[in-house]
Amino acid sequence: MLLQQIAMSVAAAGESGHEAPAPLWAEPWVFGVSMFSILVVLMFIAWSYNNLGNRHAPTDEHADPHRQHPNKHDRGQGH
Repeated sequence: MLLQQIAMSVAAAGESGHEAPAPLWAEPWVFGVSMFSILVVLMFIAWSYNNLGNRHAPTDEHADPHRQHPNKHDRGQGH
């Protein structure tokens, strides 16, 4: 039923005539190049955070039994 209604509305929209596309304020390739350059900049910003885990030497987490939400992965050290 729903597919039949969708097909009818698509057919009715197709018979309404050809509409002119909206005017663009620049050439189409300008939009592609600008989107690509924005995404490349965002990629380099994200890539600049790739070594944040290497700033300090890893330390073991202190197993505190009085924490509100203990992490259950302390292998019995907190008891």
